Parts: sequence; C-alpha cells; structure tokens
Amino acid sequence: MEHNKIYGYYTWVMDFVAPFIVIGTVWGIIRRYIVKPARLKGQQTAEALIILITVLIHPITHVGKIATQIAAGHPPAGLGILTPPLSTAVSHLYTNAATIAKWHSFWFWSHWVFVLIVLGMIAYTRYLHMIAGALNDLLRRTPPKGTPERIDLNDPSSFGVDRVDNFAWKQLLDSVACVVCGYCQEICPATFTGKKLNPRLVIRDIKTNMLKNGPFITKKQAPVLPLIGENQEGSVPMEAIWACTTCGGCMEVCPVYIEHVWEIIDMRRHLVQMQAKFPDELLNLFENTEQRSNPWGIAPADRAKWASGIETKPFEAGKTEYLFYVGCAGAFDARNRHISLAIARILDAGGISWGILGKDELCCGDSLRRLGNEYVFDRIAKDNIKMFQDRGVKKIITECPHCYHTLKNDYHQYGTDWEVIHHAEFIRGLIKEKRLKLNGNGDLGKVLFHDSCYLGRHNGIYDAPREVLARTTSHTPAEMKRRLNRSFCCGAGGGHMWMEESIGKRINHERVEEALKEDPRTICVCCPYCMTMFEDGIKDLKASEKVQVLDLAEIVARALQ
Repeated sequence: MEHNKIYGYYTWVMDFVAPFIVIGTVWGIIRRYIVKPARLKGQQTAEALIILITVLIHPITHVGKIATQIAAGHPPAGLGILTPPLSTAVSHLYTNAATIAKWHSFWFWSHWVFVLIVLGMIAYTRYLHMIAGALNDLLRRTPPKGTPERIDLNDPSSFGVDRVDNFAWKQLLDSVACVVCGYCQEICPATFTGKKLNPRLVIRDIKTNMLKNGPFITKKQAPVLPLIGENQEGSVPMEAIWACTTCGGCMEVCPVYIEHVWEIIDMRRHLVQMQAKFPDELLNLFENTEQRSNPWGIAPADRAKWASGIETKPFEAGKTEYLFYVGCAGAFDARNRHISLAIARILDAGGISWGILGKDELCCGDSLRRLGNEYVFDRIAKDNIKMFQDRGVKKIITECPHCYHTLKNDYHQYGTDWEVIHHAEFIRGLIKEKRLKLNGNGDLGKVLFHDSCYLGRHNGIYDAPREVLARTTSHTPAEMKRRLNRSFCCGAGGGHMWMEESIGKRINHERVEEALKEDPRTICVCCPYCMTMFEDGIKDLKASEKVQVLDLAEIVARALQ
C-alpha cells in the first residue's frame, strides 16, 4: 500500500496537517487538564486523556515512518522526485545508515498498531462521536428548532419518555454524538446560576442509561437503571428536568447539533401526564388554563378590558385584514396592557385594518406544551385553529414571542398556513413603507436592547427590533455582552414564568445585573415575559429610579407625531 500513488498523495496531506494536529492536541491536553476553563468544569476522565494521546501519536509516528523511508532512499510514490517537506526535514536526523532500517521498523509498526487500536476503540469510546457527530449534523432538524415533536395522544405509550428505549432514535444518536466540549453548560442559564440542571450531564446520563439498559432491553427484559432518578449516573434528576427554561442556548452552541431541550420536554411529558409529578405551583396554571384559558384563572369576559379606553374593533371575517392576537399577558397583566395599547395605537396610526377576538380569544398553550402538558395543549390548539378557520383569519399580529412561536410553528404541525407576524417585524414594515410619522424620542437616554429567546434564537429575529430602535431614537441601541444568538435568558421561558425559583441565584437577577453594567437609562424588550422579569429584577436590585423598562412598541408609540 505504501508504494501506491494515492497513499503518496495522502502522505503529502498528512505532512501538512501533522503540525496542526500536534499543536491542537497538545493545547487540548493543556486546556482540559491545566487551564480548565469554566465550560470544561467537571471530572476529566482517563478516557479523554487516552484519546488525546492516541490522536497525538498518529501524526508523530506517521512523520517518523515517512522520514525514515526517505532517509533509506525509498520515498513514497505520488509526486516523482518531490518529497513531503516536513518528513524530508525530519529525515536528516537519521544519518546512520545502520540504524535507519531499525528506526523505520519501529515507526512503521508503532503507526499501524496504533491505527488498529484506534479502530477498535471507536465503538467503545468517545471516538464514536466522529461518526455520530457527522450523522447528527446531516440529520439535524430544519428550522424551526424551538418546536417539540407532536405526539400521538391516542397511543398511551407515547405519553412522554420514562425509559431510554422510548426516546426516538435521533435522540439516542444525540447522546453518542456528544463530544463533551462543555459549550452547552457554559451558556445554560440554569447551570450558570447554580441550578441542578447541566445539559451536558443530561446527555451523558441518557447515554449511560442506554449502555447500561441496552443488553436487557434487547432481550425484552425490564431496564435495571431508571431514566428519571436521583444520585446516580445514568439517571436524570427530576430537579434538572424542571430547571430548564427552554431558551435553546444549549442547542444553539452545540457543534454537533444535539437537541437537549426536546429530550427534557419528553421527560416532562411523562412526569405530567403519566405520574402527575410536577412542581406544586404548576397545578394552578394547569387548572386555570384548562378551565378559563389563561394562567391566572381570570374570567374570559375580562379579556377585552385592556381596550376599554379605545374604540373596540372586533375581528370580522372578510372585512378585517389582521387579527391582533393579544395573548394572556397583554390582556390580563396590568403592566403589559400598556404594550397592547401601544400596539393598537401604532396599528391605527399606520392605517391598518385590524381587530381582536375579545372574550373569545383563547390562550395559545405555549407554557403548557413546554411544561409537558401536551394533552391540554392539544385541545387548546385544536379549539384555536377551528375558531380561526371559522372566522377566516389569515394574518395574525402578536405581542408576545411565545404566542408568535406557538401560532406560527407549533400550530403548523396541525396543518395551518396562516401568516403570523411579531409586532417588531410589523412595525419595521410600517416604518419602511413610511406609514408612521415619527418625531424622535428624546427622553429615553441610553437605550439597551435585550434579545428574547423565542424571538431571537428560536426564530432568528434579531435585526427588526434594532432597526426600529435606530429609526425611532436616531441612535443604534447599546448591546449587552451576551447578545444575539448568545443572549442570556430572562428566566421566564419553559413555564418558569409560573414557577418558584428557590435554588441558586435568580436568573433574572443575573441578566439585570449584566444590563446595569452598561449604565442604560432605558432597557428595551419585545416580550411580556421579559418585561415582567426585568421589572421584578430591577425592583429587587433597587435600581428603579435610574432605569426603566419599555417594550419596543411603547418606544415607537411615544415617538408618533
């Protein structure tokens, strides 16, 4: 084989990449075992060190083998008299003709023995991620990535996951594709603030559980290690499952496209629908949303009270172009009602034909789905879809990114084809079309923008709010260190708007502290949940007198002539 021309070309490629492999591997060992950055926090196994050493040995033995071959006067075939430069340089170290053959034999057998060892290690070590990672890349889901798979509620076995063999094959592929790089735990707001959740360890536990239970499951025997459990590797702690805010940061930074969040939601589905094991405070949310279609349990007749100060415009089929889907927060929360009014004023100023459903509007079901209550979400989704179809709704404007994502992406799994637009994008369109007359806004001071997870990471809307701010205030908005697709969660997603946060540091405190370091006068958000979390955090940190939180729509409404 070593006299084959193709192998000769391979030696040239290896000659050029060998120094980079050596440098990269040495730095990998130093970084993982000496520098130890935060994202590599945790026990470093002997397996990882062995893999790094075998990676280091491969180019060294290859260059030694080719160098002694050149020194003996038998250069590899491929490019005639030309020989690989690095190996040629190293060949000058072998000047004793009597020992060249022995050195060549040493390097030859060292190289190929290590190659065979590595081939044998692939199936049993992290080397497997080279294959699994490539497959995971090819098989990753297309956008939207923030939507869990729909399940068949007529099949009792599909009510979530409590055994590793209930995961889809792609989810199991996720577990063996992990390279333990630590990027997911570095960006995770739960991990960062001291919660039980570490997305890297969730994937590790799923893999460990699969390897432990696999021999029993293939023999039709019961698993010996529970998937959801405590205090043992291979079982995912329940506290970790409930700590996830579904912000999607882990999936955004994963180099092999692991979908951590959907594994967690599948386990939540089982806990909620099969065992009724969930945080106590969620019982009110589930009952209120199921019975009165809003998290607070307020009478549906009060849904349109936010619009009591303006001319009410009910949506009329064939007459109204846009449905303004207000959402629960925009309809019932005292602070967020002001945002609903601001959006209404902007729509009127832009000459838009719009209307609301009033008391007939239902919750979209976002929190239910992210918390695992798929059964009630499914019923609400079908009720909403039927109502929208009966009323001829084709275009929807939303105030909340969570409503936007659910109506646009989750409901699409039910065959819907309507157009859903978040108010940030809609306002940008109005400004571009010169349908809004703005006179500037001089009382905002330094404006700092916060990226909502469900508007940004899950739906890729980053430019629209920034463009609107720039046009409205005549200044480019200030940015936080963690921004765009690396933005830090406010702490309310994944149903955490309705949950107590008693472990570690509050996530919204962490984000507000980061914002205050930029010394803003105004923090701009595009999400009612973010509004609540920022305002609560600012009050807790006693910063209310020096900074205000405004929604993008409020800033634009203030600037209207």
